Amino acid sequence: MYKTVKALVLREVRYKEADRILTLLTDTEGKISARARGALRKSSRMAAATQQLTWSELTLFGNKGRWSVNEGTVLEPFDGLRNDVAALALGCYFAECLEALSVEDQPDAALLQLGLNSLYAAAHALRPAEQIKAAFELRLMCLSGYEPNVAACPVCGRTEPEEPMLSMEDGAVFCRGCRKAQYGAAALCGGSLAALRYIVSAPARQLFSFQIGDKPLDRLAGAAEAYFLRKAERGFATLDYWKKVR
Repeated sequence: MYKTVKALVLREVRYKEADRILTLLTDTEGKISARARGALRKSSRMAAATQQLTWSELTLFGNKGRWSVNEGTVLEPFDGLRNDVAALALGCYFAECLEALSVEDQPDAALLQLGLNSLYAAAHALRPAEQIKAAFELRLMCLSGYEPNVAACPVCGRTEPEEPMLSMEDGAVFCRGCRKAQYGAAALCGGSLAALRYIVSAPARQLFSFQIGDKPLDRLAGAAEAYFLRKAERGFATLDYWKKVR
């Protein structure tokens, strides 16, 4: 059975002398694995389309639950990621996160759009890398069922919490005085709380279209990363590498 899909290449692994085993996030099949025979040969027409962090149109052949790539055309290469080691590391982090939190064989248009928009923003440096990363992490948590409660302090009901804190455990923003146990809570400020609220509710295409100062961005980035890692319940090697090279 032949099928044409649009796919984001999340990961590529060399197999034998010239093949690639790909992890793909596709528009119609969800996350799948596929073998690209001969993709590492210089003469291969599939080489570019099967490269990690590439958005491609692929013709797949399915047989007994296994997919192989027959043809490929690049739709978006995200070239900006390949010209800067820190941008490439950030893109690889996004890909690792998407692979970890997507579900096999279940299409998720919102998740795919988040990945594509985030890679585009990073490739074109539309915003500071820390801002793009924080927005990606928080929005990914929202799509994964861990949207934080940012409307008001759950204890006192203030819509503008005093010295706001994002609780990792409760997934909510508290006033510092209302959140008695400070372990597992990240300090916010007015600017970082406003940005967090924007990220949670913004239309997908406008996810990165917010302004934020340097100090509020530091707090937003720290809170977003801590919340993401707490809910994901795992570490990411690509995140460690990005921190080394940025």
